[in-house]
Amino acid sequence: MDLARYARQIVHYQIGEAGQRKLCESRVVVAGCGALGSAAASLLVRAGVGYVRLLDRDFVELNNLQRQLLYDEQDVREGLPKAVAAAQKLGRINSQVAIEPHVVDLNSANAEQLLGGCDLVVDAIDNFEGRYLINDVCLKHGVPWIYGAVIGTFGVTMNILPEAGPCLRCLFPQAPPGSFETCDTAGILGPTVVTLASLQVTEAIKLLTGKLDDLNDGLLQVDVWDGEMHRSRVERVADCPVCVGREFTYLEADSTSRTTSLCGRDAIQIVRHGEHKLDLSQLAESLRSVGEVTVNAFMLRVVIDAYELNVFSDARAIIKGTTDETVARTLYSKYVGL
Repeated sequence: MDLARYARQIVHYQIGEAGQRKLCESRVVVAGCGALGSAAASLLVRAGVGYVRLLDRDFVELNNLQRQLLYDEQDVREGLPKAVAAAQKLGRINSQVAIEPHVVDLNSANAEQLLGGCDLVVDAIDNFEGRYLINDVCLKHGVPWIYGAVIGTFGVTMNILPEAGPCLRCLFPQAPPGSFETCDTAGILGPTVVTLASLQVTEAIKLLTGKLDDLNDGLLQVDVWDGEMHRSRVERVADCPVCVGREFTYLEADSTSRTTSLCGRDAIQIVRHGEHKLDLSQLAESLRSVGEVTVNAFMLRVVIDAYELNVFSDARAIIKGTTDETVARTLYSKYVGL
């Protein structure tokens, strides 16, 4: 282990050589490799966290480059999944870190495996169903995790420590209503992402180096436009179904074939139940007669009329050009098969 690259971090009195060695021995899952996740993963890898597992279901697009720091135009041209593109970049940043990318949709069937075997989970996904699932798994197995979300110029983060405080369901007993702003209506400013990721990773470093007394307590809120930061106390709810009642309803849900509308995208994701392995090259040949096809080792893309089908090797698909689930399922059934 070459610690020389971390000299400026080691000299800081809060870290030291002992703290750096703890970081190098730590294992972290970054759930989501979009704006927040790519920034957080970069900071974790540069800090010397020894093992980083990347989870993401999506691929790199041109409009990601405004705020998703690990990607470039070549990734867009190659149609790379975000987890793969991120792993390639991170491996060039720090070859001492073991990086394990998973191009996958996090769901109740795979969550315990994908989130297991780690010291910490950093949340960087874009939906509450996924966050509730992380909350279930981490509370069940006693793994700390760091909630994070950004919109516009506003970001929030909260440390969730099993047995030591409130969980996400204490803060949000139910998913926030549809009246909340989304990336469709408010957009996202790049500096918001970097600021919130920095706050998350600072908390991660505290936790991984054992500085538990220094962790932020409660919900930390920041607005980069107004230059304001505010901390709100969050109490454990006496009848919380998760951290008190130990009811892991999101984890125990049946992971059947389902559709999901993707935030900020004119797109629908389709996930099939069970394990599937598509031969993308064979599928590409069958689709060349109906549209323009590009394919790589991870994903196939075919443009048919006004629609773009992006099909992954696990039979998952992101269908662009519609927000109608019926249309998306029809296209999937017709060109991929159910």
